[in-house]
Amino acid sequence: MCPKFEQAVALLSHRWNGLIIYQLLECDKRFSELQQSIGISNKVLSERLKYLEQQKIIIKEVISVSPMNVIYQLTPKGQALAPVIDQIEMWSKEWLK
Repeated sequence: MCPKFEQAVALLSHRWNGLIIYQLLECDKRFSELQQSIGISNKVLSERLKYLEQQKIIIKEVISVSPMNVIYQLTPKGQALAPVIDQIEMWSKEWLK
């Protein structure tokens, strides 16, 4: 099997990664907006966001320092996942009833 394919499946198969990417395809979001829309703990969301940053799927943009105001957004690499996420969404609507 192709090692790159395995990496892609691993990245998208983590439950929270796919949901975070799905949410950020809609629009850029703050930490609290992601947490609320996904229903995820602070700790797990922090871990997942750090991982996705390391993979260069998302970036964290600091809007203001005092008080700390941060927005998460997809990089071009993350935006390139849009057709994949769209296909998963269409497949789930058709086949998961």
